[in-house]
Amino acid sequence: MSSILLEVCNLHTYLQSGGRQVKAVDDVSFSIAKGETFCLVGESGSGKSVSALSVIRLLPEKIATHPQGKILFNGQDILKLADAGIRAIRGSQIAMIFQEPMNSLNPVMSIGEQITEAIQLHQPQVSDAEALERTIQALQQVQIPQADSRVRDYPHQLSGGQRQRVMIAMALACKPQLLIADEPTTALDVTVQAEILRLMRKLQDDTGMSMLFITHDFGVVAQMAHRVGVMQHGKLVENGAVRQILHHPRHVYTRQLLAALPENLPKSVSAFTSAGQDAQESGACPTLLQIRNLKVWFPVKTGLLRSISDYVRAVDDVSLDIPQGQIVALVGESGCGKTTLGRAVLQLEKPTSGSIRLAGQELTGLSSRALRPWRRKMQIAFQDPQSSLNPRLRIETTLTEPMQVHGIGQNNQERIELAAALLESVQLKREHLWRYPHEFSGGQRQRIGLARALALNPDFIVCDEITSALDVSVQAEILQLLLAIRAQRNLTLLFITHNIGVVEYLSDQTVVMYKGKIVEQGLTAQVCGQPRHVYTQKLLAAVPRLQQSGLST
Repeated sequence: MSSILLEVCNLHTYLQSGGRQVKAVDDVSFSIAKGETFCLVGESGSGKSVSALSVIRLLPEKIATHPQGKILFNGQDILKLADAGIRAIRGSQIAMIFQEPMNSLNPVMSIGEQITEAIQLHQPQVSDAEALERTIQALQQVQIPQADSRVRDYPHQLSGGQRQRVMIAMALACKPQLLIADEPTTALDVTVQAEILRLMRKLQDDTGMSMLFITHDFGVVAQMAHRVGVMQHGKLVENGAVRQILHHPRHVYTRQLLAALPENLPKSVSAFTSAGQDAQESGACPTLLQIRNLKVWFPVKTGLLRSISDYVRAVDDVSLDIPQGQIVALVGESGCGKTTLGRAVLQLEKPTSGSIRLAGQELTGLSSRALRPWRRKMQIAFQDPQSSLNPRLRIETTLTEPMQVHGIGQNNQERIELAAALLESVQLKREHLWRYPHEFSGGQRQRIGLARALALNPDFIVCDEITSALDVSVQAEILQLLLAIRAQRNLTLLFITHNIGVVEYLSDQTVVMYKGKIVEQGLTAQVCGQPRHVYTQKLLAAVPRLQQSGLST
């Protein structure tokens, strides 16, 4: 009996878009053996997800066609099955986990109802009582605590990691032979990601299922894959064992992807060495931002009269010094207070108590009018430029409007020239001024977000997870751009992230937050190389790295 579970042969998937045909998947072939994990990697638009959706036939038939190729599952061509045939396979024999569980789970149904519905849809002979029992077992299997009571919870009552576990439980409830996981850990904290990956490996070992795992994180590939396929522009450009792909890649595109990883980028000389720290302590290197005993508490109101019963201590007694011209990384899991701290520094969130001084000026307690000249000196670059850029404004207006408000430039023409120079400084072209945000790629929009933050020539910028949604090569370009801009302008950056690889490459100092408090801070080489606090040690131990590729092939 053949050990091959899935065989994709010369697959072509064409999509109709705007009156033209896009070859999303172009002559792709690969196979997955029983009990094997096959990782598909590549950048956005390479065809990874379309390949997976073709396997499970979830692409809309109105826009998707398969002019050539076969998808053999247990020897049966999925592309030739009637609707009833594919419904019998989809969910029961082939299941899929999507990237964003909050978009995939029904918000008006409890998680128990959604899992039991999946079970009874594919196994109608199962009674309600048995389906509920199997649902609780599935939740226990993915390590949801108190599964017998949490079965009545709704998706919004769960954390991101718990929602992803629910998606895994739903996918595995019918004991599929093949699990397709499309970027299942991209939006998760590094410690939660580590837990989910360990869980998926354990479930695979327990059940013997195969996995088609889609990701752009080579650390995850090293930890999960037996074999790897690399996609570019709809084609599979390289395919082989995980060790060979990661350590001896043959194709130039694979080598480019690996070279763009933060740990493989050429190391810049840090501007903040131990000598620099001594200089700061002696007063030779001035402190630009000084935070003392900062608290940002949010009231919890309960009861009919909405009285305050408690507080969420988002930032709790934080003190921090950031020297002029340095990049300080702020790391920690979701909910630890990183973004709230950044927003409080910029006075976008009013502190409950404490002191924030920028260049010696106390910012807390200032009126909006008194803050206005200081807002010119401090800016923010957001995580999602698609949401933060006004879709109705051309880039020219986005960049010149803040200049006009703060009196920069004698007239509009001069401001346009300044805006054009800004775009060129972030490696975009002058003609891009006259385009709208939707006309740019994600990486280009992030460059525009940086240009907007630089428009007022600030001294200090908060960068809030600005590389988290970017492909690895685009991320490398943004990181190198930030270092160049820092050197040119002597900028000071508070870089909020959960990507330890980015921290090690980019930052001079690292600050670790946990439950609203700073638990460790110091030079990046010391914090990442010899962490003292148990939480920092746990955080670093959870980071998937290329050196972990040790699966049997």
